[in-house]
Amino acid sequence: MARKVKPLEEKQRRATLVKAAYQAIYQHGYATVTLADIAKHAGVSKGTLVYYFGSKENLFKLVLDRFVRTITLSTARAVRSRETPLEKLEAFVNYEFYGLENTKRFYTVYLDFLSASTKESELRKVTQQFFKDSEILEIQIASLGNKHDLEAHSWQIRALVDGLSIRFVFDENAELEVYRSRCLAGMRALLGI
Repeated sequence: MARKVKPLEEKQRRATLVKAAYQAIYQHGYATVTLADIAKHAGVSKGTLVYYFGSKENLFKLVLDRFVRTITLSTARAVRSRETPLEKLEAFVNYEFYGLENTKRFYTVYLDFLSASTKESELRKVTQQFFKDSEILEIQIASLGNKHDLEAHSWQIRALVDGLSIRFVFDENAELEVYRSRCLAGMRALLGI
């Protein structure tokens, strides 16, 4: 008799597999991680991954999409929950640099995906959508300060965050609070807050 599939369990299983893939990409790197590596992280067979995602490429697309959406949505939620412009700015920075290991892991995987996105059209689409979604939030952040040229300021905010993130990934003695404070100082100077 065939096993009954419960939609909630299937959704949770897929989410668990996507998380395992994220961890495997962080550990092995995008270019070298295999389905076998991901299966080992998840404690499943390669066939299970193919069953749920069809291919490594589809799985990678979902990994990228899930994690950039998660960071964008959680950051936007945190910013909305604050009152003053400075509190909103601090919330934005704190969510962009969220915990030492989380930040290092996220930006290491993010850089791998950015590199791959230059050559793979499906990843490029997800990355482009991330930049569009981020820009909406970054324009809101830019509007907290001086109100001229919000689009340019939103791009400068993204450049500041990405630049500090790249440096953070390669800084063997990275102190999260140092990066947060430099990001916040740079954004305050940019926006006049």
